[in-house]
Amino acid sequence: MDQRIYHGKITPSDIARAIMSRFQRGNLRVQQIGSGSKMAVQIATSERASSGGQTALSVTIQQVVDGVAIQVGKQAWMGVAASLGMSALATLMNPWNLLNRLDDIAQDIEYLQLSEEVWRVIENETRVLGAGFELSERLRRLVCGFCDTANPVGEPNCIACGAPLGKSQPATCKRCGFVVRRAEHQCPNCGNPVN
Repeated sequence: MDQRIYHGKITPSDIARAIMSRFQRGNLRVQQIGSGSKMAVQIATSERASSGGQTALSVTIQQVVDGVAIQVGKQAWMGVAASLGMSALATLMNPWNLLNRLDDIAQDIEYLQLSEEVWRVIENETRVLGAGFELSERLRRLVCGFCDTANPVGEPNCIACGAPLGKSQPATCKRCGFVVRRAEHQCPNCGNPVN
């Protein structure tokens, strides 16, 4: 499962609405489960699909401090693989059968790219709403443990009392938006090297 955190003025309903408007079409059906600070959006093949195999995918969206955490689950692809196998078998038996299976093959190829398309929709919506992997303005401050003064990120000493702030300044992973400590060399969420 792939998880990313977007910082900014964004809510789970913003992301759910974007996903639902994009995928509630053709052979797909979409449903939202939950509301408020935590919800899931399920994308699945319609029972009356005219072409392609069966597939399903869940997206979990949760409000976090100054943003949202989004997790895209593993896609069910066995139905798509079976449909592609049927197309291959039919074509081996008679190459002219390929013409009858073109709609199924095109739909199956689209389904194989479903999780990437979900991330494209999410990236687009977060960009439109001004959210991203960068720290929000509120998280760009570090409170001094001695005098409770907010200090800008990167400040070595407290601007009020001069106490050392150390390496506790927050940063985010450039790949997934997870908040990491300066002392960490690898993102605990995605494993990407930090810095």
